[in-house]
Amino acid sequence: MATSHDKELILWFDDIGIDDVPLVGGKNASLGEMYQHLTSKGVAVPHGFAITAYAYQYLMKAAGIEDAIIAALDGLDTHDLHNLQARGKKVREIIRGAEFPQDLKDAIINAYKVMEGEYGKDVDVAVRSSATAEDLPDASFAGQQETYLNVRGYDAILDYCSQCFASLFTDRAISYRHDKDFGQFDVYLSIVV
Repeated sequence: MATSHDKELILWFDDIGIDDVPLVGGKNASLGEMYQHLTSKGVAVPHGFAITAYAYQYLMKAAGIEDAIIAALDGLDTHDLHNLQARGKKVREIIRGAEFPQDLKDAIINAYKVMEGEYGKDVDVAVRSSATAEDLPDASFAGQQETYLNVRGYDAILDYCSQCFASLFTDRAISYRHDKDFGQFDVYLSIVV
């Protein structure tokens, strides 16, 4: 389902809800719902933002790494642990080595600066995955990607976002998608900050 946010790199919790799961994943959508509906009732829900699945797709295309990932996964055997580990490591290295487009870097840093304005300079944040297919009726991808806590500063935010995007290709996630007949590019990652 298309939303009015489809081409956004960053969305704030007060702008997202359950209809945005395809763009921000279930975790972000739920945080958006909680922020919007509980803060007005006196429940303290920290403000934050989503780096969208569109941003993930944009990074992959702008960095031109999809073909390299496909090549790294060619011959994948999820039942051969060494094969899986070697291919997973290679894919994560490819993603970690990808240069963020300048507008994506700027969007993330500017959003973090807004958080600093609200919570103080160098505020510690969590950088968490929010996959677009975490809780499907016939598959659960929950818990397969990484979470990073106590992240502080512009360079650290960008570094941990890169690691979080790369965690879409943990050995466990690659194997699970393969065994459940999902394509490796059928699931996208959004990030919670």
